[in-house]
Amino acid sequence: MNIKITGTGSSIPERVKPNALFNSNSFFDSSGSKIENTNQDIIEKFQDITGIKQRRYIREDQTISDIALEAAQKAINDASLDSETIDYIVFAHNVGDIALNSNQVNNLPSLASKLKAGLKIKNPECVAYDLLFGCPGWVEGIIQAKAFIKAGMAQKCLVVGADSLSRVLDQSDRDSMIYADGAGATIVEATQEEGGILSHKTLTYTSEGEAEYIFYGHANDLGKGTKYIKMLGRRVYEFALSKVPLAIQNCLEASGESIEDLKKIFIHQANLKMDEAIVKRFYKLYKKPTPKDVLPMNIQEYGNSSVATIPTLFDLIRKENYQGHKVEKGDLVIFASVGAGMNINAITYRI
Repeated sequence: MNIKITGTGSSIPERVKPNALFNSNSFFDSSGSKIENTNQDIIEKFQDITGIKQRRYIREDQTISDIALEAAQKAINDASLDSETIDYIVFAHNVGDIALNSNQVNNLPSLASKLKAGLKIKNPECVAYDLLFGCPGWVEGIIQAKAFIKAGMAQKCLVVGADSLSRVLDQSDRDSMIYADGAGATIVEATQEEGGILSHKTLTYTSEGEAEYIFYGHANDLGKGTKYIKMLGRRVYEFALSKVPLAIQNCLEASGESIEDLKKIFIHQANLKMDEAIVKRFYKLYKKPTPKDVLPMNIQEYGNSSVATIPTLFDLIRKENYQGHKVEKGDLVIFASVGAGMNINAITYRI
């Protein structure tokens, strides 16, 4: 028995916000002082570092549950699956359902339960739960689905990664330009086909203050009240470059596969230069140059949608050969992510 992804789906929000629309923002530093650089300078530097030219936000009348339902239905259809046969629904996210202009996170009922209801699944033995694991949530959901199947507790699982970070942005923070919304879904099944999940690795770092690198905090004017998503950008960057390449190496070596056979690395779309540096350091561990086509990226036009970045990118490439990238049956790929916690995980997978 092997455990494979048999269906994928994604939902890309309709609203496009290009960098130019941040020109009217007033940006402050972490001490609450207004940044002296012009907005044009701030935005140009931001684009140079992150690669982000635009991002996608959900409509004003939507919450993340709406596009998660669309992505999930596409994945179910893609797998030619009867939804009543799904044993587990794992919904990875970070901020729950937040209505426009609301300052409350809504996780009651769980997003997974809302999704199950939206899919009209009647079977009470289909267990639905949420997974809070930072940006690596979807990867961890796949790992958990594999564990359920391996243990004989399930045959088919729906794993969803979705976030609506546009609803928790401090508009006075330069980092607010990074974040976006999106939803990706996958069906994970036991199958007799070759390939599937070959190995996985998960790590959580907290002993040196890493748990506070990405957090909820007050606006940069130091006012009280509503909290927003915040990040210690330099520390996240240094942590990721130090820890993620080794985690990917450990995962690949646990699979028994060779780096020579690796076709693609689907890494969390956090920051263009950071992701490129992580992959370069990974290959440097093997004293090899980075292949030019190993790292597909979509952060340039979709932004950082947190948990949704890997499943949406994988769906795009699997179905559309996005930006010239494609995957074929038998290809060896790696899924890898880093994010709040601080958590890191990776999966070695054969298509």
